[in-house]
Amino acid sequence: MKAFKTNTINDTALKEKLKSLKILDKDIRETFIHSGGKGGQNVNKVATCVQLIHAPTGIIVKCSRTRQQGQNRYWAYYMLAKKIEAMVVAKKVEKRNVSEKERRTNRKRSMRSKQRMLENKKHQSSKKEQRRDI
Repeated sequence: MKAFKTNTINDTALKEKLKSLKILDKDIRETFIHSGGKGGQNVNKVATCVQLIHAPTGIIVKCSRTRQQGQNRYWAYYMLAKKIEAMVVAKKVEKRNVSEKERRTNRKRSMRSKQRMLENKKHQSSKKEQRRDI
């Protein structure tokens, strides 16, 4: 089967999104599969289902929304871009959360929390002192 390049996709917004996410044509393996479900004889004899495999991330996307291969290609690339974008955003959020947690753990304690901690320590020592043999 002949694999088409992404430059045959007509939507410029999708092209720009793929470019901004640094999704390259050489990283994507595109295959066409016989669809199933509604569509009758057309889906049984024409390979309208599009499967995209993004090699660097290992993301696999299958699309058989419509009976036309061109529209399925568009939707498959759209879904791939959305998944990769979600993955990038999740990484950024995780990185921010880690740095935020580190910042919180390294900040100075407030005077009130220091006083509470010292009071608790004194209370514990007094309990232990009472347990001691006289």
